[in-house]
Amino acid sequence: MQSGWRVGSLFGIPFFIDPSWVGVLFLIAIPAGLRWQQSFPQWGTAFAYGMGVVMALLLFSSVVLHELGHSLVARAQGIKVNSITLFLFGGIAAIEQESKTPGKAFQVAIAGPAVSLCLAALLGTIAYAIPSSTNAVNVLATDLAWTNLILALFNLIPGLPLDGGQVLKAAVWKFTGSRFKGIHWAARTGKVLGWLAILWGTFSLVRGDYSGLWIAFLGWFGIRNATSYDRMTDLQETLLQITASDAMTRDFRVVDADMTLRQFTDTYLLDTARAMVYFAASNGRYRGLVNAADLHTIERSEWETQPLSRLVQPLTDIPTVEEASPLVQVIQVLESQQLKRITVLSPAGAVAGVIDRGDVVRALTQKMKIPISEVLIKQIKEEGIYPPGFQLGAIAQAAAEASPANK
Repeated sequence: MQSGWRVGSLFGIPFFIDPSWVGVLFLIAIPAGLRWQQSFPQWGTAFAYGMGVVMALLLFSSVVLHELGHSLVARAQGIKVNSITLFLFGGIAAIEQESKTPGKAFQVAIAGPAVSLCLAALLGTIAYAIPSSTNAVNVLATDLAWTNLILALFNLIPGLPLDGGQVLKAAVWKFTGSRFKGIHWAARTGKVLGWLAILWGTFSLVRGDYSGLWIAFLGWFGIRNATSYDRMTDLQETLLQITASDAMTRDFRVVDADMTLRQFTDTYLLDTARAMVYFAASNGRYRGLVNAADLHTIERSEWETQPLSRLVQPLTDIPTVEEASPLVQVIQVLESQQLKRITVLSPAGAVAGVIDRGDVVRALTQKMKIPISEVLIKQIKEEGIYPPGFQLGAIAQAAAEASPANK
């Protein structure tokens, strides 16, 4: 769910403001008003602080235009942009998927800083055209020009989550042919830069410069987000390494397709320890999946004579994957067709196993050595949904798009 307050939209892209941004407006407006009150006493207190508010709102607009630059380039590539949100550290465009090539990824990444540089040049030209340094428009244009220049240069620092990190990712992706390697390099650079910012901020604080607290905070924010990028990439790579045979279980029973419906019901469905999935076979061959839910469509008086084959769906008619299929494909089939589980076939076409979402999570966490309780696995199996915040469908889609096999 999108957090924050919706304040409108541009080009069909919704804009939201996180509550933290309100504090930023005051942090910009009040110091600016105080500085201008001291530098230009002829303006008067009310006008100086009013200019501070205008400055904050124009900076708000500059950040919106910066993010809009990313968004419009992404849209031109056919990528959906869900929203733009302004928060404590600036803004973020919620772009639904990655660009298809490193060149296109570079275009999206560089668009934001390019907009900020253009704004800096435009505002600098306006300030130059109004020579009086005490003129309110000149002062405002000059400050905003410098702010946009700093915004562009800061965002070009080559480490995630900054735009420069996205540029570095695209460059490494182009050089190595692997988007995963691009993200890892950019994320590691971002973490190094984050630690340097924390050290610099701490040193400044020791020397009595309280602005060091803000620098250290920015460093912590950078490390946290770069680590998130790194972990998400590890997750996507792992999904491509695991196959269906690694995740499947044999939590099913093979029953005789020629037995009567009454025999099947009495022998299996009344058994409290029954398997959840049944496959029917006869003459040494699998006939298909038993759809026990269809029992109610047949009169009970016919159960004594009708064979179980009445309830069987042929393997060719049900969703299946092969043992060698990557787990990414399994997840995509589960999500696209809203299945509770999927059947895994051996190379010979026999039923090798079944996979549900609990099996997916278990295989993934075991591969990544992440502890998870069997209670949670059981809950996922019963409910047929992933835990909140663990959107494996979207993650698998991103991994599939980044797979070397798709390049």
